[in-house]
Amino acid sequence: MINFTDTQKIGVGFAAFGTTFIFLGIILFFDKGLLAIGNILFLAGLAFVAGLERSFRFFFQRHKWKGSGAFFGGILTVLLGWPLIGMCIELYGFVVLFSGFFPVAINFLRRMPVIGMLLNLPFISALLPVNTSA
Repeated sequence: MINFTDTQKIGVGFAAFGTTFIFLGIILFFDKGLLAIGNILFLAGLAFVAGLERSFRFFFQRHKWKGSGAFFGGILTVLLGWPLIGMCIELYGFVVLFSGFFPVAINFLRRMPVIGMLLNLPFISALLPVNTSA
């Protein structure tokens, strides 16, 4: 069983509320208030869960500057009142930051009972990275 500190539990709550606010902001036609609150809560949750130093080290590695710049630039654009453009920039930054993690996540999902069956269908598996672990 994994033990979480109280700070990490608060961080999970912040991240969950942040994700919820971002989702609601997108559903409600890119409401800039909800998106701004969601972004702030999500970043605060990340800092609480991983710690300030580890979060800082993750975002500001030399090879991740492009993704981090786009991600934080998107957040700034949302805060300045351009939610649709800001979310597109954030999405690009997110993809660049976590592109190395996507194959690992997809291979993990392929091992799950129902999702794995769907991901191994011919027309879906042609779109996804090759399964190198089997």
